[in-house]
Amino acid sequence: MNVAILSAWHVHTEGYGKFINEQPDANLTVLWDDDPVRGADMAQKLGVPYEPDLDTMLKRDDVDAVLCCAPTTEHCPLLIKCAQAGKHIFTEKALAPTVEECKAIAKAVQENGVKFVISHPHLSEPGVEYAKQAIDQGLLGKVTYFRMRTAHDGSSGGWLPDYWYDLTKAGGGAMMDLGCHPNYTAAYLMGKPKKIASIFNSTYAPQGEDNAVSVIEFESGAIGVLETGFVTPFSRSPIEIQGTEGSITIQGGKVSIRSKKLGVDGTVIVEKLPAARPAPLRQWIDAVEHGADIFLDMNKAIALTELLENEYKAAEGGKTVCL
Repeated sequence: MNVAILSAWHVHTEGYGKFINEQPDANLTVLWDDDPVRGADMAQKLGVPYEPDLDTMLKRDDVDAVLCCAPTTEHCPLLIKCAQAGKHIFTEKALAPTVEECKAIAKAVQENGVKFVISHPHLSEPGVEYAKQAIDQGLLGKVTYFRMRTAHDGSSGGWLPDYWYDLTKAGGGAMMDLGCHPNYTAAYLMGKPKKIASIFNSTYAPQGEDNAVSVIEFESGAIGVLETGFVTPFSRSPIEIQGTEGSITIQGGKVSIRSKKLGVDGTVIVEKLPAARPAPLRQWIDAVEHGADIFLDMNKAIALTELLENEYKAAEGGKTVCL
C-alpha cells in the first residue's frame, strides 16, 4: 500500500508518517503541501520526496492512498479530489467543520469506491469498549449522565504553534481540536443528540476558544458534559457514566464499575477488559490491504461533526440549539 501525505500542517503529521514507514505492508512514497517550505522540511524528515503540485501527486503510480493532515477547513475540496482520483483516504479529525461538507465527501467516497477511515483513537481503547458493552448489557440501567474531559496546557504553556490559532485553517479552537475526543466518544456511547448548549471562552489564545464546555441532551434523555481546553496542565482526562442501576469511571486506563446487577456491594476494578482495537492507521491499512471491516467509518465521522457544528452554533448564538 503506497501512501502519500496531504500536508504537514497538522501536529501529528510526523508521527503518522513514521507509523506508516514502520508497517510491513505500507510504504510512504511522497508528501504534498501547498506551503513549499513546510512541505519540503517535513518530507526531508520522513525521507520522501516533496511534491508541490497536487494533481501531479495524484497521478503518480506509487500513490494508492492519501493520509490527510491538511487544515480542517480545506478537507472537503481536497478529499473529494482524492476520492475522484481513486485514492483511499485516512483523515485526521474532524472530517470537516460542517455536516454539509462531510456529506459531500461521503458522496465522493461512495461513488468512487474508495476505503475511508477517520482517526478516533479513544474508540480503540479497552475501557471505552467495556463501557459500550456494559451499557448495551444494561449493567447501568437507564443511562442518565456522561462526562468526559480532554485538555492540556498548549495555550497557557505556550507550546502550540502560532498557526494553530488561525480559525480560517483550524475551523475553531480547542473544541474543534482536542474537543473531538469527548465528542466522538459521546456519540459512540450515547447516540444521537437532541439539544446542545455551549460556553466557550479564551484565556490565552489569540483567536478562538481555549477553554470550553458543551452540554448535550441526547435522544435517550441522558445528559452529556463535554469539556476541553488548552489551559489545563494537569488534566486527568476522566470519563464518568451514570445510570439508574450503576456507574462507570475510566481514568488512566483503569476502569471501575458499581452496579446493582453485579451482585457485589461496592465498586469493582475491572480486571478483564476487551482487547484493544488496532490503532486507527492500522485499521485503515488492514481495510485497504486485507479487506478488514471498517470500524472508524464515515458514519462516525459525520456524527462527530454534527456535534461540533451545533456546539459552535450554540456558543456563538448564546442559546440552546435544538436538532
